[in-house]
Amino acid sequence: MSNSNHHQRRLRRHLLAVALASAFTLPAAFAKDNSPWCGNRCDQVVLDWNQAAHQVIKAADGYANPLTASRSLAMTHLAMHDAVNSVRRRYATYAVDEQAAQRRAGARGSDEAAAAVAASAAAHDLLLALYPTQKDLLRATLDETLHDAGIGAEVAEAVATGKRAAAAVLAKRAGDGSQGSEDYREGGAPGNYRFVPGTNFILMPHWRKVQPFALRSPDQFRVAPPPALGSAEYTEAFNEVKAGGSDAADAARTPDQSHYAAFWYEFSDAGWNRVARVVARDHEQDIWERARTFALLNVAMADSYIAGWDSKLHHDFWRPVTAIREAATDGNPATRPDAGWNSFLPTPPIQDHPSTHSALGAAAATVLAHAFNRDALKFSFSSPTAVAANPQRSFTSFSQAARENADSRVRAGLHFRFATTQGLLLGQRIGAHAVGTLLTPRH
Repeated sequence: MSNSNHHQRRLRRHLLAVALASAFTLPAAFAKDNSPWCGNRCDQVVLDWNQAAHQVIKAADGYANPLTASRSLAMTHLAMHDAVNSVRRRYATYAVDEQAAQRRAGARGSDEAAAAVAASAAAHDLLLALYPTQKDLLRATLDETLHDAGIGAEVAEAVATGKRAAAAVLAKRAGDGSQGSEDYREGGAPGNYRFVPGTNFILMPHWRKVQPFALRSPDQFRVAPPPALGSAEYTEAFNEVKAGGSDAADAARTPDQSHYAAFWYEFSDAGWNRVARVVARDHEQDIWERARTFALLNVAMADSYIAGWDSKLHHDFWRPVTAIREAATDGNPATRPDAGWNSFLPTPPIQDHPSTHSALGAAAATVLAHAFNRDALKFSFSSPTAVAANPQRSFTSFSQAARENADSRVRAGLHFRFATTQGLLLGQRIGAHAVGTLLTPRH
């Protein structure tokens, strides 16, 4: 064997060793300094996965069902929250055994980087379990995080932490009743819900029995009944929505009321997550705070659907389109029928009372005011259902946005005023309950 060949083999072994050592060198964040790979915005992974979850749901089913979407979003963000708090505990966990969520040793930067990796792995596995057909999109999103984080023992440990969090949330929600079914038969008495034009069903009546995330039971905050058909309150609400909520050219709506009726028409869970992302861009939170904010936001909205469905099915009250067309049967001489009346925007196939759209808005506003330590916070955002003349709207507080969101349902002809009032009250109660009892700070 020549000395030349021997030296060449030694050189190749040396270069291979250098390459392997380089490949498996821990990134700076995991070397326990204060410069995590995600910089000073490790919380961005929460926003990225919130957006990715929306894209996954849309790709899977067109984001056609807000009930299942809200459950998916709540579970995703709870998994991320539990993963982050398994790296270092700051808030109570939802599904992960708190004794197993041990505090990691090390500097703050290392913890933030590990938390970001763990959160990403948790979101990936949770969404993959719910939407297996979207594995390519999910893997691509996860790879973006892992590519930046690098590789090494602590990265692998963070990934494993995220996987455990996702598995824990999936196990806890496995028997929550979301896969059930229930028959529904419309009533025939005045005031009973009737199938709205173009439908012969109601949307997932069994949702009223789904296990809530934060509430003790779906009926914990069941709303008061709608007013009697012969009452002055009912008459006033009837005439308001009849005049201002119709699709007629002479409807008693201002141009701005028509604009925000369309603007808020999209599903509340999608719209209020967009509000949260917009606000998050200008208002800093670390990854623990951000993960908790989005978890509580989506928990409160998911529970608002569940509780709202409980009240809707319990009261079984008709929609304005039915009430106005059949007013001759309601026994109230002050309500005049109009057999050709239609709502300004299509009426969803579910009972009127309460307005869950209003409930989700109020719940979201309550959580966001808590998360950012004030209600009076200015923001602007856009909506895919907005009209070209008004693509963006601006607000000075979360509660102002929630009130306009609720009012939009009357202007669109979809709800009586009392349904939105009770919806706002329901959402406020659910939001306050969520922030007061779930994912609470650890001392």
